[in-house]
Amino acid sequence: MPKRRRKPKNTPASDVGGEDDVVLRETVPLQLRYYGDAVLRKRAEAVLEVTEAEYLLAEQMLETLYATGNGIGLAATQVGILKRLIIVDIGEEDDETYEPLVLFNPELMGFDGEIVAEEGCLSIPDVTAEVKRPEIIVVEGINVQNEAVRIEADGLLARVLQHEIDHLNGVLFIDRISGLKRQLLKEELLKIQQAERPY
Repeated sequence: MPKRRRKPKNTPASDVGGEDDVVLRETVPLQLRYYGDAVLRKRAEAVLEVTEAEYLLAEQMLETLYATGNGIGLAATQVGILKRLIIVDIGEEDDETYEPLVLFNPELMGFDGEIVAEEGCLSIPDVTAEVKRPEIIVVEGINVQNEAVRIEADGLLARVLQHEIDHLNGVLFIDRISGLKRQLLKEELLKIQQAERPY
């Protein structure tokens, strides 16, 4: 999930393209998968054991997230890996600094309230929409120290956690908007689907 709507100031011109062009960026160390890629619609499998391979994957996902220039969340499915792993780093919000969060097998255990806010997605570049989600949530999972954790979240953290857990279930934020709103985005989504892939 991206932090802001606009492109980072240092985005090369070649990544912006013309007004009608969609240029899908190459990312490192892991390649982002983009809208239209079948892997984004698949359900990820549980991580049975957190091994050195999972630690390395989490580290590479964080590097990839930071390399986007504006990402604050990433699911393993977004880099083509069907494992239940998400990375979240919202930085600062409401004068509070958050550490990067690595969660294996995250599950939404409870929620309360409703709130509507704008969302975007690194896998659906330059497309945003207002999405209604629970305002307060409880998520359980396993952290990078291989410990069971329970997180109570609201605000941006709650939204990003829900967005990334959706990815692990093959759900995109555009699935959570009305058919009419999706219809209005149809042309933009088609351009992404038809754009040349960097992989």
